[in-house]
Amino acid sequence: MLHIAIVEDDPKNQRELLAAVERYARENGEQFRTSVFSDGDEILEGYAANYDIILLDIQMRRMDGMRAAERIRELDTDVILIFVTQMVNFAVRGYAVNAMDFLVKPISYPSLEHVFRRAVALRKKRTQYIAVPTGKGLLRLDAEKIHYFESYSHRIIVHAEDGREYTLRETMRKMEETFGPYGFFRCNNCFLVNLNFVESVELDTVTVAGQPLAISRPRRKAFMEALTNYLGGVNN
Repeated sequence: MLHIAIVEDDPKNQRELLAAVERYARENGEQFRTSVFSDGDEILEGYAANYDIILLDIQMRRMDGMRAAERIRELDTDVILIFVTQMVNFAVRGYAVNAMDFLVKPISYPSLEHVFRRAVALRKKRTQYIAVPTGKGLLRLDAEKIHYFESYSHRIIVHAEDGREYTLRETMRKMEETFGPYGFFRCNNCFLVNLNFVESVELDTVTVAGQPLAISRPRRKAFMEALTNYLGGVNN
């Protein structure tokens, strides 16, 4: 599931962009989680690099899109940026922050569909995979299908969809470095969870794809902040 952010200060344009993104998802069989922000400074507050595509208006009241993009690039070199503007000459500056493309207002659905098709294809090529051993050799497993990693007896157990498990000779630190940018976060020393599969949090227990896992006291605050940032702003 791709995480899309819309940063637009005009409520009418917000609604139109959101409707167009939802239409694209519906017509193309995609699943998007969409967050909407009303200004550049809003998306930067507590920014976590968990967006796949950001639609970014250039002219906004408190922080224009170009300044916001520069700050975003300091924190996130991987996210796909698409500028939304009324003037093409502003959009040309987007190359300085490695923007993929731009949309000119008023935005038509065919123009958004064309740009979005490229963005989605590019983003999917960047999906993180992990090679896991099976009885027949190695399997290339999509990170989006992993529920959580478990550290056990100097090995990593990969808990994936349909209850499948794989064992790796790897460290939790390496898993955290590799998969942290893809929405994984440690709830304790033994578990690195895919935040997309978090179903509930009750006291010191998080349920991930039906499995209750303990949240350690030292990690609880950081874990809850990461989860809140990951889920924050959805469909405002």
